Amino acid sequence: MKNYGCRWWMVLVVWAVASTSCYGDFTYQETTQVTGGSMLAMMKMAGAFSKSARQVGEPMVSTVMVKGNRMVRVGKYQTEIVDLDRGTITQIDIAKRQYTVMTFEEMRQRIDAAAAKAKEQQKAGQQPGSDKAQNVDVTYRVQVRSTGATKDLSGTSANESILSMMANGTDKTTGQQGSLAITNDMWLASDIAGYAEVRDFYKRYAEKMGMVLSGSNYSSMLASQPGASQGMAELVKEMSKLKGIPVLQVMRMGTTTNGQPLPAASEAPLPAEGPAMPSAGEVAQQSAASAIASKLGGFGGLGGFGRKKKPEAAASAPSGEATTAVLMETKTEMSGFSEAAVDAGRFEVPAGYQQVAMAVGQGIGKRE
Repeated sequence: MKNYGCRWWMVLVVWAVASTSCYGDFTYQETTQVTGGSMLAMMKMAGAFSKSARQVGEPMVSTVMVKGNRMVRVGKYQTEIVDLDRGTITQIDIAKRQYTVMTFEEMRQRIDAAAAKAKEQQKAGQQPGSDKAQNVDVTYRVQVRSTGATKDLSGTSANESILSMMANGTDKTTGQQGSLAITNDMWLASDIAGYAEVRDFYKRYAEKMGMVLSGSNYSSMLASQPGASQGMAELVKEMSKLKGIPVLQVMRMGTTTNGQPLPAASEAPLPAEGPAMPSAGEVAQQSAASAIASKLGGFGGLGGFGRKKKPEAAASAPSGEATTAVLMETKTEMSGFSEAAVDAGRFEVPAGYQQVAMAVGQGIGKRE
């Protein structure tokens, strides 16, 4: 299962360093793997009962091809085709020999419907933790910093930059604080011949989706969140500092209770044995962060299942309490870059495949 949110993260990264060029062909391989965090630990526990759970930690290899206004992402089980001229996203299930087609307008309608439903649930008090969430002030903080470190990757020298994003919440009654956080450890190559085709495609894609979503209920819902507009402006400003192509990314999502960002993978590798199950005290420390998640529609109490703090952090937190919890860590690496011509047939549904209706919820935040 792949996540559209992660895909839009890539759109933002490449858009920040976008350039213009004549349209051409380009191909590369992308390998993504869940490498750590409490979610992986829980899925491993569930692996005895579920085949899909057992596959969570396996590398997912995709071949990405761009030809003008079309991009295809070919995986082992699924293929995705984005056609900017037609304004469509086609999902192909290889095993079932079936496919679905969603237009950009249909995506807007589905997002609007989901946003409207979320607002109604919140008004009716149906969303778990919604009362508590209304009592939390949320501010946003984004920072990009260059570490000066270099590494040889995919036949080129890459420089390290770390992007940290935090939604910081304060309970207005108790003063308790907590944060939802994303830290992306990126290794950026200065240039790869032909990669401008990918950057330009994502820029055009982002522009099209921006036009589709403008004025939607989703945009209105974001605007209603105090600080959200300021947070987005800060994100765009900081990401403009990124220079290069992200040939390797290690992204973490989780919670913190000390006001600090999640440490990057290069700064604090996760323990080889995986995250420990939390004590009751550690779970209690996540309550403010859970309220933020409820307010933002995030991952909530799952953040309570995190790794123990390292011994050297003992001075900054009471004994036995963890200050950070990594929900998920993923690694994405790019390789096999090629400017060779791509067969136009790769951007069409294979003969003999049957078109089926898209399932409810498919295409919004997840892929089936």
